[in-house]
Amino acid sequence: MCELFAMSSLHPTTVTLSLEEFSRHGGLTGPHKDGWGIGWYEQNDVRLVKEAFPAASSPCVRFIQDNPFSTQFAICHIRRATRGPVAIRNCQPFARELGGVWHCFAHNGDLQDIFGDPGLRPQRFRPVGETDSEIAFCALLDLLAPIWSRADGVPPLDERVRIVAAFASRLRELGPANFLYCDGDALFAHGDRRHQEDGTIRAPGLWRLARRCPAGTGLQADGLRMVPKEHDQEVVLLASVPLTAEGWQPLAQGELLVAGAGHVRAIAPPGTEAQVS
Repeated sequence: MCELFAMSSLHPTTVTLSLEEFSRHGGLTGPHKDGWGIGWYEQNDVRLVKEAFPAASSPCVRFIQDNPFSTQFAICHIRRATRGPVAIRNCQPFARELGGVWHCFAHNGDLQDIFGDPGLRPQRFRPVGETDSEIAFCALLDLLAPIWSRADGVPPLDERVRIVAAFASRLRELGPANFLYCDGDALFAHGDRRHQEDGTIRAPGLWRLARRCPAGTGLQADGLRMVPKEHDQEVVLLASVPLTAEGWQPLAQGELLVAGAGHVRAIAPPGTEAQVS
């Protein structure tokens, strides 16, 4: 059972992550042994840190905790391996350049039939590792490449939402397909099914929380601390399970949510067109 977390904020905000606490909050027992990763956007680039061993014993995790990062977009993944060996190449998030910007992706689920699906066989973008998740990411970038190649800058949001929503619908036919995808302008979160604490596989696969944090006050959650210093802050948080006792809302099975600048910019319920703001 992998765990996902993502954030979109109005202003760059300082984020402190405790991956050990974060993984325990998701119902995991003991240190998560198969790897972890964090990607955050900074100055039109992505800082990507991944390791293929438990966060609980990682000096790198301690360094990140002692030196919090500041960003408007962050994606975090804690791995429990189902496909591919325990290796850094199979740890998430994955990142690739397309259209002169970095694209970042993390997935929770098991797409066991993706390996034989000719419609999702990577072409321009190729996986480095052996996971179903990386194949899905490469296939998504192949689908997005035409609009990013012809665009002078970032393609219109409605075009990107249409492609990502169609891709998500295709993935749901192959297995649980919760994923986070960011192109530096928008954060896309798709909710599907996941292993629940009672042993069943069902929705929700992701939860969301929209929060306003006045300057000088912060948000404290299991494994997460955010401190806005100079500005009132607005954030959208996505996680596999709620991280606080606040009013987290579950994403419906097949729902695609798009966030940017700390706001929800679009929601596409399954089988409908997104309303883009």
